[in-house]
Amino acid sequence: MKEDFPRIKPMGERAILIEFEPEISENLLEKILFYKKEIEKYYSEVKIEVTNTYNSLLINYIVNIEDVYGEVLVIEKLIKGANVVKNFEAKLYRLPVCYSAKFGVDLQLISDEKNMEISEIIRLHSTVVYPVYFIGFLPGFLYLGDLDKKLHFPRKNEPRMKIEKGAVGIGENQTGIYPKSSPGGWQIIGNCPVPVFDKNKLPPCEISAGDKVKFYPVSEEEFEKISEEVSKGEFELKAEKYVG
Repeated sequence: MKEDFPRIKPMGERAILIEFEPEISENLLEKILFYKKEIEKYYSEVKIEVTNTYNSLLINYIVNIEDVYGEVLVIEKLIKGANVVKNFEAKLYRLPVCYSAKFGVDLQLISDEKNMEISEIIRLHSTVVYPVYFIGFLPGFLYLGDLDKKLHFPRKNEPRMKIEKGAVGIGENQTGIYPKSSPGGWQIIGNCPVPVFDKNKLPPCEISAGDKVKFYPVSEEEFEKISEEVSKGEFELKAEKYVG
């Protein structure tokens, strides 16, 4: 029996969850981001925060919801009454990555397991234009989909206690950048010298869900040069209009 989506339900006294089809796709992402904007527009005079994942939206309210089930009906009416249109203009960000052995500490492991040259891993990883599905588990951690199937690789059974800021990793069918040093279980293949999250900026993360990211390889010398430019405030992260 086919389940009806989206499913809307309360999550405690201050949140409502909207669940969509259990899949990962850009079509679903566009639909979720459309509904996210519609909800934010509807509640423009109410303090709420709407966050998305691959297939859900979570509406967090600042105060307790007086009538939770009445509010669920409001959201249900809003969702069903909205005609989804593709009006999201994505931005494309090009980010440098140094894939040297110094930073790509798991490149050899992936190479051995897949019987693939490291140069081919780098080529495949830096060829794709990745959609940003959502931002989690750390502030500014970009979950990037559409990783080439040849590069799909499981997370580590035992996570490392410390992964360096800027580390670029692979976890199953995803890739991403660690915005700060933290524990983590993804396979590390390089490092990006350009910070994607800065708590002192507004917004702290310029890249948003729905945007695109494309990596380009740089040498260790280029990495150090870019790092120096970043530290001096001389590096500008530029966005292009994405034309798919």
